[in-house]
Amino acid sequence: MTKGMIIHQGKVERIEKNKVFVRIEQKAACSDCHAAAACLVADKKDKIIEVNDFAGSYALQEHVVVTGHSSTGLYAVVIAYAIPLLAVVISVIAGIFISKSEIVGGLTGLAVLAVYYFVLYSLREKIKKKINFTLSKISG
Repeated sequence: MTKGMIIHQGKVERIEKNKVFVRIEQKAACSDCHAAAACLVADKKDKIIEVNDFAGSYALQEHVVVTGHSSTGLYAVVIAYAIPLLAVVISVIAGIFISKSEIVGGLTGLAVLAVYYFVLYSLREKIKKKINFTLSKISG
């Protein structure tokens, strides 16, 4: 594994214009364990990754490698989890402090979270430009 890189193998799910959608299987580190079927920690999820491809050299169901910088993953975690968590905690505390009501504080937190994710959704095209993955064929 290359240092500072996120690498996943996947399969081309669909192709639209200059975009290739790759299905990758995300596994917990212990999912290959012999006791994984009985363990609640072991999980397996499929994710669809959108990758720009202007060469048009990929085919449906082709096995490929999706690569991205680890800083891309960190950026995604910060905007998807860290910022909203901080915003909710601060807004709940502020709501309780200002109104002296836990219900108002909780509703304030939910409202701030809804607004945050609406803004995030509105900026999705701009965010996509910062989160880049590259695609390569599996040699062999």
